[in-house]
Amino acid sequence: MSKSLKRVRAALEASGEAVEILEMPGSTRTAAEAAEAAGCLVDQIAKSIIFRGIQSDEIFLFLTAGGNRVDPERAAGVAGQSLGKADAALIRAETGFAIGGVAPVGHLKPVQCYFDPRLSDFDQIWAAAGTPRHIFAIAPQDLLRVTGAEIADFTG
Repeated sequence: MSKSLKRVRAALEASGEAVEILEMPGSTRTAAEAAEAAGCLVDQIAKSIIFRGIQSDEIFLFLTAGGNRVDPERAAGVAGQSLGKADAALIRAETGFAIGGVAPVGHLKPVQCYFDPRLSDFDQIWAAAGTPRHIFAIAPQDLLRVTGAEIADFTG
């Protein structure tokens, strides 16, 4: 089992969430691939989108429904500072995950997290579990609790 997957499993267990992490036969790197693998709607996929704060140099995690796009201006307003692109090296260094497998939990360092209200429209959503082939299902309110995310309007 990969270190990334172990961290996600440990974070979920520590939060009291008894979720099953599934290994899919194919890639779940994109929201469309993950939705196909899970047999759900694209908007039931909680994408983990990372931005870098220009002033603070900290990263910000935006959990958004698979069919939505993060609007950089709205996201900056939510974060309270200008945001820039977080490249693969920064994402790996700060979260411990590679792009395509960034989980909402189990990061190497604490991350400020924001939650797309669209995800709350479903009883169950799916998220990456630290690798490009592992996902887990969770109720939106449970993911909110586990991540400590703030519900915010940052899509457009």
